[in-house]
Amino acid sequence: MNRVVAAVGILVLIIAVAFVLQHQAQSQVRVLTISTTTSLYDTGLLEEAIAPAFKEKYGIELHFIPKGTGAAIQDAKNGVSDAIMVHARSKELKFMEEGYGVNRKVFAYNFFVIVGPEDDPAGIRGLSPVEALKKIAQAGREGKAIWVSRDDGSGTNTKEISLWRMAGFDYRQIKNESWFVATGTGMGATLNYANTKKAYTLSDTGTFLKYRKEGLIDLEALVDKGEELINVYAIILINPEKFDKDFEGAKTLANWLTSEEGQRIIGEFGKEKFGKPLFYPIVEVLKERKEPYFSWIVKYGLMEDDGMITECPKKFRYGEGMSFFEFAEQ
Repeated sequence: MNRVVAAVGILVLIIAVAFVLQHQAQSQVRVLTISTTTSLYDTGLLEEAIAPAFKEKYGIELHFIPKGTGAAIQDAKNGVSDAIMVHARSKELKFMEEGYGVNRKVFAYNFFVIVGPEDDPAGIRGLSPVEALKKIAQAGREGKAIWVSRDDGSGTNTKEISLWRMAGFDYRQIKNESWFVATGTGMGATLNYANTKKAYTLSDTGTFLKYRKEGLIDLEALVDKGEELINVYAIILINPEKFDKDFEGAKTLANWLTSEEGQRIIGEFGKEKFGKPLFYPIVEVLKERKEPYFSWIVKYGLMEDDGMITECPKKFRYGEGMSFFEFAEQ
């Protein structure tokens, strides 16, 4: 009997020690928190490809907070993240000018696309983005079409506002018209809503392809050509003078994303499942100045800096160990 009691005691002790060791090991795992735009997250790129590869190489876990770019930036300003991954140049510049972000690195690009119902009641198929929006507004006012906007301050919403302005419309005015519907939600939910209403909307290509392939929507890509539609993604590190975050870990991530391995993983994601990548690596395009995308990325994704064009102006660069693309203004 005493032997049985002793054996049980030893077993309990072993389990307890194992639990403590496991807990200690888990508590020692290094974690980076990334505030990110929904399109990178909804497609699966971050959790299915980037996070596991980065953890395997550096032992650092990546935790993501997916929201629109505007909300992701606000989270970072509240001190909850180590870096942001977003796609709205004007908002990124403001974030850095306010002192919250440093060391912006562009790491991927794809394209926005105007999607809509197969019967295309506004007749936009194959038009330029600007001409398409003009036709949608006209059809909307005639009661023949619906436009769905995220209206959430996201990178996609920022691009949409820019396109409406190029088409000659004031976004603040047309959003109050009856044919214009605002969801205030992420890309996936907005695509689902537009699909239900047989409406038009602006989407990033990656999320659209994923939802279309998985049978969640039957909308079609009606306008997918034009330099205005290029979509450039960047990572910005949190300024260590603003918040006590894992700056070195975030720097490691930024450098890895733009390394040969990181760029290869980005370029391969989605190829097998969708027939083409959902995102394209950007470094080779900038290094080799591959046209026409080089000029489009420079125009819509980089920033002016005292006669140069760069991914990060000098006054927003911090510390050692990172390099930045910069080109003479043309």
